[in-house]
Amino acid sequence: MANSHLNQPYASASPTPQEKGRTCRYAGQAVRALPIRVITVGKKRSEGVRLLVDEYKTKLKPYCSFEDSLVRSNPRNAQDVRAQVEDEEVAMMKLIGSDDWVVVLDERGRDIDSEQMAELLGDAGNSGASRISFCIGGAYGHGTQVRKRANVTIRLSSMVLNHQIALVVLMEQLYRSWTILKGQNYHH
Repeated sequence: MANSHLNQPYASASPTPQEKGRTCRYAGQAVRALPIRVITVGKKRSEGVRLLVDEYKTKLKPYCSFEDSLVRSNPRNAQDVRAQVEDEEVAMMKLIGSDDWVVVLDERGRDIDSEQMAELLGDAGNSGASRISFCIGGAYGHGTQVRKRANVTIRLSSMVLNHQIALVVLMEQLYRSWTILKGQNYHH
C-alpha cells in the first residue's frame, strides 16, 4: 500500500480554479467508515487543545471510531536532531499497522481542500485498509521510514503549524469531511 498516493487525484498539483468549489464525488453515497488514529509527536497538550480534541472526538463518534495517540517528542533527550527524529519515528512506526492507510501531514505535502479531504476518507474506506492513521510530526518533521510508509502526504496550511494547532485543524477537518460525505449542513 505504501506510496499508492502517486495515483490518487489529491496527490497531484494544487487544485485548479475549476476544481475549487466542486462537490465531493462521494457526497451522499455510502462510504465505509474506517477507524481513525491520529498519531502526534509532542509533549503534554494544553488544556485548551485537550478540550477541543475531546469536543471533536464526541462529534466524530456518529461517523467513525477514533483514537488519539501522543508520541513523546525527543524521548532520549538527544542533542542531535537526526537522532531525535529517528527516536520519534521508531515510536510512531510501532503504532502504524501493516494494513493501515497512512496520511502524513507535512509542510511539503499537497494542499487539499475540504472536499478533497472527504474524498481521501472515501478512498481510504475503499482501499481495503483496516484503519486510517494520520501522522503529525514533531518539531523537525518526519523520518524517512514514515515518509516512505505514507499512502498520501498532505499539508493543512502553507504555513508551518505547531503540532497542537495542526491536531485541532485536522480534527475539525475530519468532522467537516464526514458532514460532506453524509450531505449534512455543517459545510457550505
